[in-house]
Amino acid sequence: MIRDLYNVQLRPADDAVTPLTDEEELRYRNVLFSELGHQIAEQGWARYPAHTPEDRRRLIAVAQRLTAHWGQEVCFEAEDTTRFRLYLRGAAG
Repeated sequence: MIRDLYNVQLRPADDAVTPLTDEEELRYRNVLFSELGHQIAEQGWARYPAHTPEDRRRLIAVAQRLTAHWGQEVCFEAEDTTRFRLYLRGAAG
């Protein structure tokens, strides 16, 4: 007996990263905008993990969005291969 399989998808390997849906990506960026924005507003800078190129692109987009929102430049730099720092230009820390 032959059976047709519908809506079958390959499962990623156990250690593979599953990409976010568009809705999940938007919600995640909104959370980062809010949480990192509050931290930067309080102390002038924030650190956040960035293990993948997508994580780094996401944080750069958040820094650009904060810059547009505040009208004050939010800079970003990679501290090492796993961590990004976002900060207000001229802020110590």
